[in-house]
Amino acid sequence: MDDPTNTQPIPSTSALRETVVGDPSPTLVPTPESNIELTDSADLTDAHPVSVASYSLVDGAGDRIAVHFVSGTPECFGAHASVDETTSEVTVRVSVGTLPAAVGKACTMEVVDATLDLLLDAPLGERTVRNG
Repeated sequence: MDDPTNTQPIPSTSALRETVVGDPSPTLVPTPESNIELTDSADLTDAHPVSVASYSLVDGAGDRIAVHFVSGTPECFGAHASVDETTSEVTVRVSVGTLPAAVGKACTMEVVDATLDLLLDAPLGERTVRNG
């Protein structure tokens, strides 16, 4: 009989690495209601870049956007973003990796649509959002 307490961890982000698309410009979309909202986590393990597929304007705040990308389940995986801004572009880099509390634990390799809110230094205005 299998002992459920003796589970082996699944390699944390190997399946998610295939989600890097490389599209330079995400598309502007209405906020997807079905996406899982993540909180920025800078302390991820085995983090790797993912492509932002789309972005939305956060209602009531011209200096905030929500970026949408593929991640793993929020019980095991998190995201970290950095933003570089010029007068004409906002370049976003998102990485997905294992949360510190999930290191060494068995995690399912489900792929989920995720959202991360980002605060900009200035309102987006007419600037282009790009993957970095």
